[in-house]
Amino acid sequence: MKKIIVFGATGNVGSYVHKYAREYFDGKYEIIASGRRKTDFFEKQGMPYYSVDISKKEDFVVLPQKNVHAVIYLAADIPAYMSGYQAEKYVQSNIIGAYNVLEYCRKVKVDRILFSTSAYDKWEDAKQGKILTPDKNYNFSYTGDHAMYVIAKNTAIEMMEHYYQEYGLKKFIFRFPTIYSYSPYQYYFPNGVKTLRPLYRMINQAKNGEAIELWGNPNYAKDMVHVYDCAQMFCKAIEVEREEGFYNVGTGIPVTMQEQIETIINVFSSGNKQSKIIYRPEKPIGGGCLMDIENAKLELGYEPKYTCQRLFEDYREEMKINRFKELRGE
Repeated sequence: MKKIIVFGATGNVGSYVHKYAREYFDGKYEIIASGRRKTDFFEKQGMPYYSVDISKKEDFVVLPQKNVHAVIYLAADIPAYMSGYQAEKYVQSNIIGAYNVLEYCRKVKVDRILFSTSAYDKWEDAKQGKILTPDKNYNFSYTGDHAMYVIAKNTAIEMMEHYYQEYGLKKFIFRFPTIYSYSPYQYYFPNGVKTLRPLYRMINQAKNGEAIELWGNPNYAKDMVHVYDCAQMFCKAIEVEREEGFYNVGTGIPVTMQEQIETIINVFSSGNKQSKIIYRPEKPIGGGCLMDIENAKLELGYEPKYTCQRLFEDYREEMKINRFKELRGE
């Protein structure tokens, strides 16, 4: 049976992509999980898992050496989960790691590679309120905690172009905004500092019936894409008869801060203790972007399924199940 390897399958996005792919292909491909972490989480459920540090080429010998149709490359060190600032980790995971993954693909004759990059590569456009177009026209900041991360991601994309032209390795690049998926670990690290994610703060307040502050303009809008819509796009790229593609991951539907918070209250507040919204227009807001996804619809047959309402309903259900608790933590 042909195989698909998910590098980064223990991560927030990768674990859900792996689950979705297994259900989507339903035995057509063997879906193999791989990550740096030592864990028996997958094996306990009868699923193959290989512990591979992609920055170490010697680790790749444990992976299948034939019949690999596709590689989904989600493994990365990212600013959101980096305590302090350690730029060399971006080089190791997104440049050295990319080279090792590409060499593995070349040696075992993988048909195609799917790679996630960051919307921060066009963040200067996003700050200006533009809809991000699905192309490789960079417009990023060379300063700040995301600079080396984006530079490393861009370098990996250039290497993929080389392997496509030199060896015929098909390539599909996906630009990520925030990908929404429930995690019991509710923190992130803006500028290297551990901080409760605003989204979880609002969910927790809604569950307790506490007032929720809406910062900035209530009509400030961003694309809120659920992890399963992201996974759908990946799976369709594995099936499509194309050699390459560059896609924005998103829904193409703007969600305002007003709608987001009203939906959180609707989904998580109890009937007799509804949270109230307190408007704080003087507080800064940002961090989102709007994505043009028309080429993904046209070329891949992608159709987003998750509205803002359905997204948070899924969060509520995942909180009950907590299916990836073993893979999360400090």
